[in-house]
Amino acid sequence: MRFARDLLLSGLVSLAVFPSAASAQDLADGAVEAALPKLEAYAEGLVENGEVPGMAVAVVHKDRIVYLWGFGVREEGKDAPVDPDTVFQVASLSKAVSATVVAALVSEGRVSWDSRIADIDPEFQLSEAYPSAQLTVTDLFAHRSGLPGNAGNELESLGYPRDEVLRRLRLVTPASSFRSAYSYSNFGLTEGAVAAARAADLGWEAAGERKLFGPLGMTATSYRHDDFVAHANRATLHVRQDGKWQALSVREPDAQAPAGGISSTVGDLAEWMRLVLSGGVFDGDRLIDEAAMDAMHVPLMTRGTHPVNGSPSFYGRGWNVEYGRRGTVWGHAGAFSNGARSVVNLMPDHDLGIVVLANAFPTGAPEAVAATFFDLVFDGAPQRDWLEPWSALYASMFGPEIEAAKETYGTPPANPSPALSAAAYVGTYANDYLGEAVVAEEGEGLVLKLGPDGAKQFPLVHFDRDLFLYTPYDEMPDFPVPAIFRIGSDGKAGALTLKDLDDLGMGTLVREAP
Repeated sequence: MRFARDLLLSGLVSLAVFPSAASAQDLADGAVEAALPKLEAYAEGLVENGEVPGMAVAVVHKDRIVYLWGFGVREEGKDAPVDPDTVFQVASLSKAVSATVVAALVSEGRVSWDSRIADIDPEFQLSEAYPSAQLTVTDLFAHRSGLPGNAGNELESLGYPRDEVLRRLRLVTPASSFRSAYSYSNFGLTEGAVAAARAADLGWEAAGERKLFGPLGMTATSYRHDDFVAHANRATLHVRQDGKWQALSVREPDAQAPAGGISSTVGDLAEWMRLVLSGGVFDGDRLIDEAAMDAMHVPLMTRGTHPVNGSPSFYGRGWNVEYGRRGTVWGHAGAFSNGARSVVNLMPDHDLGIVVLANAFPTGAPEAVAATFFDLVFDGAPQRDWLEPWSALYASMFGPEIEAAKETYGTPPANPSPALSAAAYVGTYANDYLGEAVVAEEGEGLVLKLGPDGAKQFPLVHFDRDLFLYTPYDEMPDFPVPAIFRIGSDGKAGALTLKDLDDLGMGTLVREAP
């Protein structure tokens, strides 16, 4: 499968009863202040024990930033420390921030949460006429459009720009009927955001700057990857290889910027948390209409029972909404498989919030810090080890599939059938969704070229007869993926199936005539 480079826990299946927030646990006077030294010690311990190379934390309470600190290093093996001004890529935490940008646009009256995409961005289409005509901004921000979760992710990984990814979504068969099920879609939400900004005669990046980042003084925050790399004080992505953290790749998420492309600091995000907890008021001035803000946190789609903390979980408009013994929690997590983690949790009943940014994957350190902090605040001590279940959950996303692939393809057959001559495989293969795949002979082997102008290139390693392997993931160099040729009656390959691009059933490309 083509892994989603922007991840969130979405496989929740158990239904739950909607509880009353009136049963929220009380917050004792001085509890937040008393918890902060213990929070700091816990975060320091995670870094010292190698759970993450670097991490930054901010806490907001009663419209004040009460904690702001960095831990560890920006890049493993180097001395530059993480501090509150270190810029991180926050991955899917971007969705909650983007919802706030849309709330600002809604507040101005240029668009509404219920604006139909057909009216504000008529070029966008789903595969069926009725959903295309009725689809709204809310449908896309609530992940109920019917788009499969991975739709568009593989196109982005191949290097296609945003407009082209969004155009090709009309070719995708829906995973469910319209508005009937929750399916977490990066490019669905991206379209909702882009369309909302278009209704206000703005590009998405400009909308973020003018409607949120500028008014809040979030000077280090951007939807543009070029702005991220321009910061000297930025965190490098890390994955664990051979038992240690290593910086193996970069992640340029501009195509899905509203869903996963923000880079920011904990200081900037603390200002945003203040705005959200205040219902659109910032430093005494109302910046966003309260109704537009409240709409973000209306629970629209059930996500079942949370797999770690057991709370009933729902999705609103760009936000997770959970209910537990301490009251309502608004939140969002983010992850890039090649080395980013983030989480924000807000408790509106207590005017309390925490954001944690880390430069590694897989790790549950951000959730462990947040959950431990709330234990310290409400109970005076951690109630369990939160790191183990969270880290196990993130590790389970890829680990079993990688091990299965290594078991199947890690060792060549003892007596493999030989490949045909290179001429049988060389050529251009294509379909409307993935575009062209060029197989070329270079040196003594074959090379697979994918994406615009064949920019993504991978050596093909023969495995058995017409099955070759390649490794498309920089962060997972030991994960082999099959490329399978189908030979025609003329002795040449008539089609090529790329298994990591076949999640949506569109991974087979047909040879084009010379």
